[in-house]
Amino acid sequence: MHLPDGIIPIEQSVIYWVITLVVIAIFLYKFSRNEQKEKATISIALFAVFFVVVTSLSIPSPLGVPIHFFLIPLVAILLGPWNGSIVSFFGLLVQSLALNMGGIVCFGANFLVIGVIVAFATYGFYRLLANINDKMAIFCATVVGIMFATFGQVMILILSGAMNLNSLLATLVPFYLFIGVIEGFANVVIIYAIRKIKPEIMDLSTM
Repeated sequence: MHLPDGIIPIEQSVIYWVITLVVIAIFLYKFSRNEQKEKATISIALFAVFFVVVTSLSIPSPLGVPIHFFLIPLVAILLGPWNGSIVSFFGLLVQSLALNMGGIVCFGANFLVIGVIVAFATYGFYRLLANINDKMAIFCATVVGIMFATFGQVMILILSGAMNLNSLLATLVPFYLFIGVIEGFANVVIIYAIRKIKPEIMDLSTM
């Protein structure tokens, strides 16, 4: 989902950058009031490194837009949506500047899809289902978060005029649904392992 520069018009990219700056400003305000700043900082840094590594493993798609695992659904469930967003922000920034994955002009659009839509859709759906069945909630929230992000990217590409709806739905949606299912199962295993080995990480999920 790393969109390169040149796909989105400048005027649209500016809007996505403004949204990004607003999200970061809100995060910084909330983080300044966090009583567990030190623990949260360490967890954010570690997950940001994992994010760079995991999401750099790309699967080619017919459209030339790389498909990869997200990790942000996992982070959002473990640390909360705001921490999930900032992990994505730092990870995407490193990838854009150092690994040539995604562009600086398109950074806001990439962050909106991966750092905002994925994190908040996943966390919201998880909280909705958690009291019914926790494992089902983790799996379904992961799939829903990734699919929300997929449709978010579809809308961005349509608004940019780069691609048409039929092509996007026929290619991106099946691929990301497959990725969502695989990542959903993986997240169930990983989260339950973390709860047994390192349960204190879950205490940071207030953000």
